[in-house]
Amino acid sequence: MTISLTKKLIGATVAAGVIVALAGCGSAPAPASSSAAKPADANFKPCLVSDSGGFNDKSFNESAKNGIEKAGKDLGVKPITVESKADGDYKPNIDSLIAGKCTLIIGVGFKLDQAIADAAIANPKLNFGIIDSMADPKNTGKPAAPNIKPLLFDTAQAAYLGGYAAAAWSAQSGANKVGTFGGMKIPPVTIFMDGYVDGVKKYNEDKGANVAVVGWDKDKQDGSFTGAFQANDVAKQTANSVLDQGVDPILPVGGPIYLSASAAIKDSGKKTVMLGVDSDLAVADPSVADQILVSIMKRIDDAVYSTVTETAKGSFDPTAYVGTLANNGVGLSSFHSFESKLPKGLTDELKALQDKIIKGDIKVTSPSSPK
Repeated sequence: MTISLTKKLIGATVAAGVIVALAGCGSAPAPASSSAAKPADANFKPCLVSDSGGFNDKSFNESAKNGIEKAGKDLGVKPITVESKADGDYKPNIDSLIAGKCTLIIGVGFKLDQAIADAAIANPKLNFGIIDSMADPKNTGKPAAPNIKPLLFDTAQAAYLGGYAAAAWSAQSGANKVGTFGGMKIPPVTIFMDGYVDGVKKYNEDKGANVAVVGWDKDKQDGSFTGAFQANDVAKQTANSVLDQGVDPILPVGGPIYLSASAAIKDSGKKTVMLGVDSDLAVADPSVADQILVSIMKRIDDAVYSTVTETAKGSFDPTAYVGTLANNGVGLSSFHSFESKLPKGLTDELKALQDKIIKGDIKVTSPSSPK
């Protein structure tokens, strides 16, 4: 995959436990706080369709919606957002947006791969984007049509830092076990789990520790999954099966399933903490803030914002965007109220690891990383 170099974000700091990226490459998204010019085309209409997790997932769907709404406000246009309740909604939802004269349609998530590919092939004059997918259902190595822009994230890099932090917390608490479980066994989920496992491994190597991982075997690419992204009894049972093995923290990967993990922790009477994914979960859902050690973030909102505003200027670029630590597309959130409780020196260690990943001195790999 060829990634165009368009911007460099400069600066590095650790403040309030926040890990901030140093440099940018790979069509880095404009920050969602940027202002945008009016669209070159008066008929410009950006549209978004969620996956079955819905827009209130406090995760990737909601982040994408935030990005398109911010872009719409800055551009002075009204975006159209359509929520999918089930997998069977993808095609009809996209068809409705095409019928509604949308000029840019972005699908949220890997599960819309086929629907976006089919729509882009059938409508070559429209622009499409897709999050967490190449829109390549035939596995050719490139999008199914030249009017598709993939928005991808090398989340393993940020998850590596999250795994290291989780291991440090677990060693300090005496648990010496960290856990994870996912929604569906798909690349945008397992990439978090791969980086997490490798971050724990790095902590063990650096500290001579023996923190174990429950719920995911990277070598076998096998672990604990709920089979969906809904917060339900299955998700709670899956969380319990991991928690019962004495883990602290736990990483639920899959939008709303964090709610099931939160409920399972409360029922246990323990003070186990969680890691959030995609958004800064302590901010996105204050009801669980006291359980969130840190979040492994994908800045989907910025990627969507940039795609919409650039397309509005008449500069749609189908080159795949890949979010990394270097271009601030992925990263760790603040530790918020947990900062004062962290092992001494942890934030400095995380900063040093981040620098090494950005420089290439540490290679973070996953079978699910964007190629």
